[in-house]
Amino acid sequence: MSSKIIKLKDAKPIENLTLAYGHFTTIHPGHIRYLKHAKAQGNVLAVALIGDGEGESERRYQFKQKERAEALAMIEMADAVILLQDNELSQAIKILMPNLLVLGKEYENSMDKEILEATSILRGQGKTVEFHAGEIHYATTDLLSRSEKELIKDRRVKFKVACKRQNLDLNKLLNSMEAWQNSRLAVLGDTIIDQYAACEAVGMSAEAPVVVVRELEHKNFIGGAAVVASHIRALGAKCDLISVVGNDKTAEIVHADLNKRNIGNHLVTDNSRPTTFKKRYVVENQKLFRVSRLEDHLLSQDIEQQILDKLEEIAPQVNGIVISDFVYGVVTKKILEAVRSLAEKHKLLLFGDLQCSSQVGSIMRFKGFSLLCPNEREARIALQDKDTGLEILSKNLVRRTESQRLIMKLGAEGFIAYDRNSSNEMDSQAFPALCVNPLDVAGAGDSLLALMATGLASGEPMMATAAIGCCMASIAVETMGNTPIAKSVLTNNLIEVLEK
Repeated sequence: MSSKIIKLKDAKPIENLTLAYGHFTTIHPGHIRYLKHAKAQGNVLAVALIGDGEGESERRYQFKQKERAEALAMIEMADAVILLQDNELSQAIKILMPNLLVLGKEYENSMDKEILEATSILRGQGKTVEFHAGEIHYATTDLLSRSEKELIKDRRVKFKVACKRQNLDLNKLLNSMEAWQNSRLAVLGDTIIDQYAACEAVGMSAEAPVVVVRELEHKNFIGGAAVVASHIRALGAKCDLISVVGNDKTAEIVHADLNKRNIGNHLVTDNSRPTTFKKRYVVENQKLFRVSRLEDHLLSQDIEQQILDKLEEIAPQVNGIVISDFVYGVVTKKILEAVRSLAEKHKLLLFGDLQCSSQVGSIMRFKGFSLLCPNEREARIALQDKDTGLEILSKNLVRRTESQRLIMKLGAEGFIAYDRNSSNEMDSQAFPALCVNPLDVAGAGDSLLALMATGLASGEPMMATAAIGCCMASIAVETMGNTPIAKSVLTNNLIEVLEK
């Protein structure tokens, strides 16, 4: 056992000490943020680690205290890990005599006896108690301090550790992928054509402070719900797409692509809107700006009824329905109600992702789904919560939406997978972002949603599917534009990551 790990009965006072506290059942980016903040407040950081308890007070955590302590000890921020028998924080305060106690935001209004006693002791000594979840960032600065090679190695180690903790090896993951061919999914949502225009910089305009570029070449990519369907098909599962397009040449691109990939084509033509089209101007792999051509009004009753009819037709033939909602008006309240009703009638799994980076929307619309895949910003907006730690934020979202499982996407920090155990409690596992210098992050969420839906609809376990999804997302961001990822490509990547 690491020399950092100390039993409470063997502990002694530590000068200039900041004390953190928790169970740390799995170390994820939310814990790292909390510990970074605590470390920044003093020269020495100790973590009082809640124990497993004994007898009737035995605590049911995903991992035993010894495993949790070893994981904490590996983190450079923690100078000492203090093993509590149960949750005797007040006793740890009396022995260690910290200058500062940093607790997570979830403890701020706690009526727990130990928390109240511990904070009372410190304040009575004129010491400080702070409630903080750590700084929230939606980007990373890792490349400023470490080389790309070092970061790749570090993240692959973290990925292997995550797999080991979930008792996953390469053979188990490869076997899990074999089940995908037996599933069939319906994808419902907004269809988008993404056009990338490769340009060269000419200079600045003489008339105004405007960058001038010359377009050299452009290429179209299927996006939105259509690329989710394309990913699912490329992974080996059968798939049908239900969506709305305009009466235009852009729609012809979508029809041709679906037919080429053998995806069930259930597109409805809406003469009142163009097919959603987004054009990105790129110079030397750097995006300059995007121009969007779209209408986001709700569907007319006639178009909405056509969608409902197609859902009724397809539902008995599939294992699940995937909702890819970009809030452009296709996924109406009535359609969502119909989806939930059909899922209950035919015992279907429901998978949902709602993207509202530049639109008004909320993941709270999706109630009772089998899996939701929001990013942290979307979750905080939906819950109107900018301060709570990640663990509590995620569990609040699960509770409010009555979702069975959750993928909390964290951008450059990867994602956290939440699944229910045999006691109907939420277990979690963090997976790192394996690509440290992505070329285009636009399609990462689509690829992850597609893979999670494919795996779970095939009856495969959540954590095994999430591990494979980690590799899927890393491949998706390594190329410019949304390109469906074949099962063979994913297999080779998984072997490379786990065997090197």
